[in-house]
Amino acid sequence: MAEQAGIPLPSAPLLLSAGALSAEGKISFHVLWLLTFCGAFISDLMWYQLGRSQGGRMLSLLCRISIEPDSCVKNTENLFVKRGANSLLVSKFLPGLNTVAQPMAWIVRLSWLKFLAYDICGTLFWAGTVLFVGRLFHHQIEDVLSLLRRTGASLLLIVLVAAAAWIGFKSIQRRRFLHKLRISRITPEELKEEMDTGIPVVVVDLRSDLSLDEDSVQVTGALRLTPEELEVRHEEIPRDRDIVLYCT
Repeated sequence: MAEQAGIPLPSAPLLLSAGALSAEGKISFHVLWLLTFCGAFISDLMWYQLGRSQGGRMLSLLCRISIEPDSCVKNTENLFVKRGANSLLVSKFLPGLNTVAQPMAWIVRLSWLKFLAYDICGTLFWAGTVLFVGRLFHHQIEDVLSLLRRTGASLLLIVLVAAAAWIGFKSIQRRRFLHKLRISRITPEELKEEMDTGIPVVVVDLRSDLSLDEDSVQVTGALRLTPEELEVRHEEIPRDRDIVLYCT
């Protein structure tokens, strides 16, 4: 429940170990399955309700604490656009999406009954799969635990250093990317001035259908083209003029 609530406490190692214990008859597999489901499902209900009351602000808050907040919302939107309610069946297997999928379900106007049906099935499937894998490979898990007991703090230190290095690399990569974006930015006023003076420019609206509503404003003459459609529709973009991309 803590992990699904957004607290950075990885549950997979705990569930795998618990599944391994069930194979040795030390704890009931069905009790584990029920407890895991209840913990995750309670958090899912909380996030769905918060998405109902807070909408996109809650989704942005969740993504802000991720390593790659710029792609977090977009990845979640793309998953729901492609799979719809079926996204809830697999979201818990996808790091970064297991928490944001629930508020997104309300944002895309998924009904309460439909959310319950798909989320219950997805949560049961996820909980059962992780526990069953631990049960199936209980001998290998016991070997890993024995290795951890022998190596102690040295192995933990290696894991922490590796995690810190990865986070540092992703942070540097993101800062460099944002720096490049700032260099090549154009303000709305500058774009309007170019269009008013007749300078040839192509404006591409990158917003997905989920980002648009009846109050959304679009730049006159802008080409609607999501990033995922670039590969098949790139020929629609002229190559003989400046190209301005925008989203919200």
